[in-house]
Amino acid sequence: MSESSGFRAQPAKKAAAKGTGKKAAPTPSIAKKPVAAAKPANPLFEKRPKSFGIGGALPPKRVLNRFVKWPKYVRIQRQRRILYQRLKVPPALNQFTKALEKDMASNVFRLLMKYRPEDDAAKKERLLARAQAEKDGATVESKKPVVVKFGLNHVTYLIEQGKAQLVVIAHDTDPIELVVWLPALCRKMNVPYCIVKGKARLGAVVHQKTASCLAITAVKNEDKHEFSKLVESVKLSFNDRYTDFQRQWGGGIMGVKSQHITKIREKQIAKERR
Repeated sequence: MSESSGFRAQPAKKAAAKGTGKKAAPTPSIAKKPVAAAKPANPLFEKRPKSFGIGGALPPKRVLNRFVKWPKYVRIQRQRRILYQRLKVPPALNQFTKALEKDMASNVFRLLMKYRPEDDAAKKERLLARAQAEKDGATVESKKPVVVKFGLNHVTYLIEQGKAQLVVIAHDTDPIELVVWLPALCRKMNVPYCIVKGKARLGAVVHQKTASCLAITAVKNEDKHEFSKLVESVKLSFNDRYTDFQRQWGGGIMGVKSQHITKIREKQIAKERR
């Protein structure tokens, strides 16, 4: 009994020794998380969190363009545009994408507007005045006015005869086959030419909806200096750059993924050549 009683008393002694005033080690200062100081709440702005559940706040607006089923004609327009970017364009057609610069084009149109042909109202008034003068027995001056010439056949005739001093061609003529040969003819006959943006803008000069090309055959004495400078700059930009336009193909613009794959292949080929 004594042995059994002594055997049982040992755990009690150990438990008493554990609770004899010994404290556990304090937590190190590194492990303690700093408590952020509470920011003072602004009384003017009350925090009202939104709940987007059923019956709650309305969800924020999002762009739904990619979820819309567009009409067939819109899809065809977009596919055609992408297809035109992918196809390779021969140099004869690609030269019409290199139109005259904005500042130079403004000078060309400023000169063209000075030599606008008369409209129907002005022509009617002139003919009435001429008829009245002939009726009164007065002499009527029949001097040919200096105006811009228009019409594809007329402009072609002026180029072939060497009478055109400057030819202006629209870049968006449709179909382009109407004027695709005109730059070659101008170079052959040594006639300065330029390509500008907007067949409607050319049409406005000659009181038409659109015009494929215009020609200047003569200018007044006060405009000769400005006209000569304009012709020189146009020759440098178009007539003298024939070899550049002849070699440059257009189009062939692929998508972002295709461009990325092409760059990777080019890098691999460059590594293999090393």
